[in-house]
Amino acid sequence: MSKKESINRYNIIVNYIRKRPSTFKEIQDKLALESELQDYDFNISKRTFQRDLKDISSIFNIDIKYDFSLKKYYIDFEEEPDVKGRVLEAFDIFNALNVSDRLSDHIHFENRKPQGTEHLYGLLHAIKNQMLIRFNHQKFWEDHVTERQVGPYALKEFKNRWYVIAKDRKDGLTKSFGLDRLSDLEITKAKFEKPLDFSVNTHFKYCFGVVGPNAKSPEKIVLSFTPFQGKYIKTLPLHHTQEVLIDNEEEFRISLQLYITHDFFMELRSFGDDVEVMQPEQLRKRMTLNAEEVFNMYD
Repeated sequence: MSKKESINRYNIIVNYIRKRPSTFKEIQDKLALESELQDYDFNISKRTFQRDLKDISSIFNIDIKYDFSLKKYYIDFEEEPDVKGRVLEAFDIFNALNVSDRLSDHIHFENRKPQGTEHLYGLLHAIKNQMLIRFNHQKFWEDHVTERQVGPYALKEFKNRWYVIAKDRKDGLTKSFGLDRLSDLEITKAKFEKPLDFSVNTHFKYCFGVVGPNAKSPEKIVLSFTPFQGKYIKTLPLHHTQEVLIDNEEEFRISLQLYITHDFFMELRSFGDDVEVMQPEQLRKRMTLNAEEVFNMYD
């Protein structure tokens, strides 16, 4: 049996069970049907199926469990739903790329610089074992490269980029470093102590993006969007604190509880004239000044 055939079989099993809990007989019937449709032999015994479940768990980190009362197999989404969702998303992409014979004819990739994901495994190891790391880092707004030694706390994703949240040994501040901006990563043998009260979820609870808290407390922000733009904001909220205040044919208005960081200001700018800042007044004035600067640029 070829590796490609095995991977295709794993794909069928996972996608079938994720839709509904299934008995082994139902899974067998599905594999038999796909064998006829795809001209492969996906038929397996109960023993091979159990081995497949171990392979799926080991290779893809997708745990398929058995409900003895229902006598059905299922994927548990209740434990760490966000992580499980991303694992299944990565599984879908992997299989889509794996089955395509000539990718250039079927998939158009975004032309961009690699995201630094090759560092993820090493960084996770350092985070779990509280090991200091050393790397070269280059900011977007600076030409020179600096060497950093930091104690890594966590990894964070924002707008398809990955960042390591770490305490900089130079000034003792907690910062975010883009993985695509670092090179020559070295995991040292030196240990560091992570603060017992640090939680990446708590640290960024009222933040938009990867810029950490820049004030004593978050502010209430009220934004008014055009009805058309509001459709997107409803389906993809700006933040978990988002509350809808007005939703009609003339306006879509929301409130947020956030620190006003550079990341959030740049997000507001990206909406152009589809958004109006209602409050706070300081942010409204900042947006007005920026609009005047843009207007003068083209005047």
